[in-house]
Amino acid sequence: MRVHCEVDYVELENEEGREVPGVCVSCTQCGHETESFGQGDASVKRCLALMREECPEGDDNFYST
Repeated sequence: MRVHCEVDYVELENEEGREVPGVCVSCTQCGHETESFGQGDASVKRCLALMREECPEGDDNFYST
């Protein structure tokens, strides 16, 4: 099943405690969120892949923006 996700451009705290640009992707069905550093297409795609791996409901969905 194809599930639409929303992308928010945010500041995330890195391992050194500094704020860096990032993305937060949230599932419109269950609200689960994933985060990645960077604000390019690769960061969004990483979040979508993580969404599939981490689905709290165990679904095998295809996530898109």
